Amino acid sequence: MFDSFMVNTWIVATVVAIVAGTVGFFVVLRGSSFAAHAIPNSAFAGAAGASLIGASTVGGLLVFAVAGALGIGWLGRRGRHDVATALAVVVMLALGSLFLSFSTQYAPETFSLLFGEVLGVSSSELAPTAVLGLAAILAVALCYRPLLLTSIMPELAEARGVRSYRIELAFLVIVAVATTMAVPVVGALLMFSLMIGPPAAARSFTANPLLAIALAIGFALVTVWTAIAVSYATNWPIGFFVGALGAALYVVGRSYAAWRKRRGVQPTGSAAAAAVVAA
Repeated sequence: MFDSFMVNTWIVATVVAIVAGTVGFFVVLRGSSFAAHAIPNSAFAGAAGASLIGASTVGGLLVFAVAGALGIGWLGRRGRHDVATALAVVVMLALGSLFLSFSTQYAPETFSLLFGEVLGVSSSELAPTAVLGLAAILAVALCYRPLLLTSIMPELAEARGVRSYRIELAFLVIVAVATTMAVPVVGALLMFSLMIGPPAAARSFTANPLLAIALAIGFALVTVWTAIAVSYATNWPIGFFVGALGAALYVVGRSYAAWRKRRGVQPTGSAAAAAVVAA
C-alpha cells in the first residue's frame, strides 16, 4: 500500500481532496451541484477530443471545462439555470461520445477519463495537478467574501454593489480549473462525488464557513485515503468506495442535524457566520 509506486497516488489524492473540499463547500452552499456535475462532463469531452487529435489532454480538459462553465453561466443568465446546465451536459456528453467513436484507443484508457487512474498516477502528473490545485484554492481565497455574500444573501450583495452574475461566472471557472486538475487522475465522476458528499456532510455539523471548509477537507481526505487503502486491499473499484463513503458521511451529517434540531441546539458557529456575512 505504501510501496514506491503508490507514493504518487497518495500525493495526488491528497491534493485533489483538499481542492474538492474547498471548492465543494461553495458548490453545496450555492446549490450548484448540477453545474458541478456538468462541468466535469465538459472536461471529459475535451480530454477525448485532445486524445483524438494527439494534443495535450490537460489543454483539452481546460478548454472544454472553461467553455462549459462560461456556457452554463451565460445561458443561465438568460433563462432557467437548470435547463442551461442540462443542455451543457447533453451537448458535452454527445461530443465526448462522438470523439470516442473516432478513437482507436484501448477501452481502459477511455474509461479512465470518467473514472480516473488514481492507482496508476505518473510522476509527470504531479506538477500540473499541484499547480492547478493551488490556482483553484487561491482563486477561492481571493473571491471568498463576495462568494459567501452572494451565496447566503444575494439581495444584500446586490445592494452593496457586488455583481452576482460576475461572481457566478468566476466561481464556475474555478470549478472548471478544479475539474481540469482532477479528471486525469480521479476521473469526472469521482471528482463530482468528492465535491458533493464531504462538503454537504460538513455543512450539517457547523454554520461557520471556515470551520465547514476545514471539515469538508477533512472528510474528503478521510474518504479518498480510506477508498485507496480498501481498494488496494480488495481490488474493488475505488469509485465504489468514494461514492459509498461520501453518501455515508452525508447520512451521518443529516442524522446529526436532525438530532440537533430535536434537541433545539443552535448550529455551531452560526453567530460567526452571520458576522462574516455582515462584515
